Amino acid sequence: MTFSIAAVDRVTGDVGAAATTRFLAVGAGVLWAEVGVGAVCTQAMARIEYGPEVLELLRAGTSPADALAAVTAVDAGREDRQLGAVDAAGQGATFTGSQCFDWAGGRVLADAVIQGNILVGSIVLDAMEQAWHDSVDAPLDHRLLAVLRAGDETGGDRRGRQSAALLVRRAAGGDPVDLRVDDHHAPLDELDRLRDVYERIYGTTPAGEWVSVTAELADQLRAALRTAGLTVTGTGAGDDELEAALAAWVFDASLDGRWSGGDRIDPVVLQHLLG
Repeated sequence: MTFSIAAVDRVTGDVGAAATTRFLAVGAGVLWAEVGVGAVCTQAMARIEYGPEVLELLRAGTSPADALAAVTAVDAGREDRQLGAVDAAGQGATFTGSQCFDWAGGRVLADAVIQGNILVGSIVLDAMEQAWHDSVDAPLDHRLLAVLRAGDETGGDRRGRQSAALLVRRAAGGDPVDLRVDDHHAPLDELDRLRDVYERIYGTTPAGEWVSVTAELADQLRAALRTAGLTVTGTGAGDDELEAALAAWVFDASLDGRWSGGDRIDPVVLQHLLG
């Protein structure tokens, strides 16, 4: 009762998956991903064990097609299930059981697989496929959400909307993008908002785009910090008191990953404080 995508970015090595549905908490067990291994979506009358089982087979060098064949062959309930997987090399496979509710089906794309059931029709996958190709230059998390958005705008799950989830594991390490909207009238809008919050907290701005703290900007910062309840005096160019107040504010705002002190400031911090 879901439509989803599992995909890999072979340039960065990132792997991930995303799904949305008219059902509660789609992110609870549908999405699985491991850097250097691949990503899996298990849905319809989902068998959660498919996720770790398929990843284990991919980890051992089994192709996605053979991995899906192996786990479904020993499952008496396979005809009620849907499953998709892509490995770190971009090979993919998708399975749709014969008893999945119409419309149901899946496709293997370049570096991705898409699948869905109880859809308004195959046009949902058409739109998802086109969005995957159109977003080729975007980061993987943006591409995955663009694909879900395209499917949803074409009709998506014919019963409506309720939950959505996004999972991306980064080859470079750090916190994964692991965001879930369990029950919402517009789950993809809410997932977009959560991704924006994630990027504000965990993202980075190139050093060349940081803003110089002029005397005029320093006074604006002092005014904003006072509005936020911090005690800061002085005027003109920045000083130790202003820097200490800024450091305290960015910590409370969970933006300390974007703070280094000195006479330049991350524009995201600046926008959040002044905006």
